[in-house]
Amino acid sequence: MARLQSSGFFDLGDGRLEYHFVGRQPAAAPTLVLLHEGLGSAMQWGALPETLARTTGCGVLAVSRQGYGASSPVSLPRPADYLEHEARAVLPRILDAAEVGSGVLIGHSDGASIAALALAEGEARLRGGVLIAPHFFVEEVTLSAIRRTRAAYERGLLRTRLGRWHADVEGAFRGWNDAWLDPGRRGWTIEAALTRLTVPVTLIQGTEDAYGTRAQIVAARRSCPPGLLTVRELPNVGHEPHREAFADTVAIIAAFVRRVLEDEGAGEPHRPDGAPMGE
Repeated sequence: MARLQSSGFFDLGDGRLEYHFVGRQPAAAPTLVLLHEGLGSAMQWGALPETLARTTGCGVLAVSRQGYGASSPVSLPRPADYLEHEARAVLPRILDAAEVGSGVLIGHSDGASIAALALAEGEARLRGGVLIAPHFFVEEVTLSAIRRTRAAYERGLLRTRLGRWHADVEGAFRGWNDAWLDPGRRGWTIEAALTRLTVPVTLIQGTEDAYGTRAQIVAARRSCPPGLLTVRELPNVGHEPHREAFADTVAIIAAFVRRVLEDEGAGEPHRPDGAPMGE
């Protein structure tokens, strides 16, 4: 079996995807797969990958989608179903390339939408998912926030900041911004996919999220099959709980991972030193 390095690229044939990996190898432990936001990348998760590897005993894999980070560029404009494409066509190939046998998805914003869609496909290797500030349908507050982000980008400050992380800054920004602000996207929804979930999910939402309201939680409760959804609302937290409420978010994710892996018979999670969690 191939051994994942701390950073590298997956060659999927039609593009190379940058990855960052920490913790136990997929052959030795379940893998937590991080799916980034609309302007994120594999290298923009801060201390989260290392902290989750330490607290769960799992491996943690973060991948930059095509058009982000150091991954191959993407043709623009993105198609209306680009999130669905990532979930159905790209993510299974990433799991293959990394030789993931058992995994949990952890997605933020666009990445959370991708995670929900992927879990709805019934991929046997995926035990569950944590959805941080997900989008299940388009809200006006989301579009308003994205317009404000576009204004900040055009003033140059955001462009400079994103340049630290993305080889093609313009492609990364326009691929996300233009897709969401396309008039044809207003009717977009993935609520039907939630009805097909067969594994547990935890939804983490900040009460002060400028990109989404509690309507996303209502949609999840309405659509997810009984018993699979847990909602954790974090007061006075915005769109980035894993940055704004780091300790709380890590604790929620770690508890979910421990419960899911035990419930599904994957064995007790272990610390990196090999000892069972809790010792």
